[in-house]
Amino acid sequence: MTQAVRQPRGPRALLAAALNSDGKSHPVENTFAAVTVVLGGLAAISSLWTGLHLLSSWSGLAGILTGAWGQFISATTGERFLLVIGLGAAALGFFLGMAHGGLFGGVIG
Repeated sequence: MTQAVRQPRGPRALLAAALNSDGKSHPVENTFAAVTVVLGGLAAISSLWTGLHLLSSWSGLAGILTGAWGQFISATTGERFLLVIGLGAAALGFFLGMAHGGLFGGVIG
């Protein structure tokens, strides 16, 4: 073959191929998916400690809002997949944070 095509390798190239499966770049949608996954992970992990209920409830609420907007504007199945995972983790962290003390528990009132 005179012109061999080289495929990029590695986890970053695999993630980019999954998120941009239609061949177009979606920087805003991919950012919403990444932020939702990070906020969901933060909310879910911080909800394991009752003293971190402010962090888990606020990050869970932010993750739910960014995930909902990301679902509204998402363009590919890969983005939607990450958004659903992040939304589930954010909702779990939000609800456990609310059960442990809420958004303002102990700070106001």
